[in-house]
Amino acid sequence: MSDRKDEYLRKPEWLKIKLNTNENYTGLKKMMKEKNLHTVCEEAKCPNIHECWAVRRTATFMILGDICTRACRFCAVKTGLPTELDWQEPERVADSVFSMNLKHVVITAVARDDLKDGGAAVFAETVRAIRRKSPFTSIEVLPSDMGGVEENLQILMDAKPDILNHNIETVERLTPRVRARAKYDRSLEFLRRAKEMSPNTPTKSSLMIGLGETKEEIIATMDDLRKNNVDIMTIGQYLQPTKKHLKVQKYYHPDEFKELKEIALSKGFSHCEAGPLVRSSYHADEQVNEAKKNQMRLEQAKEA
Repeated sequence: MSDRKDEYLRKPEWLKIKLNTNENYTGLKKMMKEKNLHTVCEEAKCPNIHECWAVRRTATFMILGDICTRACRFCAVKTGLPTELDWQEPERVADSVFSMNLKHVVITAVARDDLKDGGAAVFAETVRAIRRKSPFTSIEVLPSDMGGVEENLQILMDAKPDILNHNIETVERLTPRVRARAKYDRSLEFLRRAKEMSPNTPTKSSLMIGLGETKEEIIATMDDLRKNNVDIMTIGQYLQPTKKHLKVQKYYHPDEFKELKEIALSKGFSHCEAGPLVRSSYHADEQVNEAKKNQMRLEQAKEA
């Protein structure tokens, strides 16, 4: 029987988070509460919330309520039976984006398996509402697989987001243990279909590491994403949100993340963000801009 102290790995020095609660942070927190909005920054206990809110003044809005129908073993978002849909939510999100004068916004959502369209209609209306009030803001959407129903994805893509992000989360072998109801192949198919529906819309996916995967499995996941025409990849360290969630099996060193980034770029991703605190929407505006620059370079090289 192992000693209890050995059950949890000690966090290394490079995982220390700088806290910043300046006026930007407190003001944004107050506005979210007043408008009855949720952010994945708070609900999922993101380690970058102080940097994004206090320094960059960016946030990832979480629509469709704050109760998820899935119980993924890595995620801190509440699980249960969701409440009814709030059709005023898209306008409140759009008002907040306008008030914050955001250049880039990420819209994500809890999984709503209780809805026939997986929440696609509210997602699409949120994109359209932001377009009306902030026409120069680029919009990134980060949905669940919406049950793998092609019509649901089409509703979302018809709203013309600037980037479609759907997270693969972990390697194929660990998917059944880590992700509730989600399927590895279904996520790949979701990303492939999005690109087929809108070839010029960049697609993006994120991978958590530290759950017991091997380096070979990480590279195989990169290959699977590229085979399905994913443009942008982010790789971050899994951090256990509570004692009820999966334990961290390994803390990767920054040098290992640097190597993984180089491997990803060598496989043809237009951009890869990799690091201990990197999350799917971390520096999302920079990811999109860098991906566009790299895409232009590739096109120019082909023409030369």
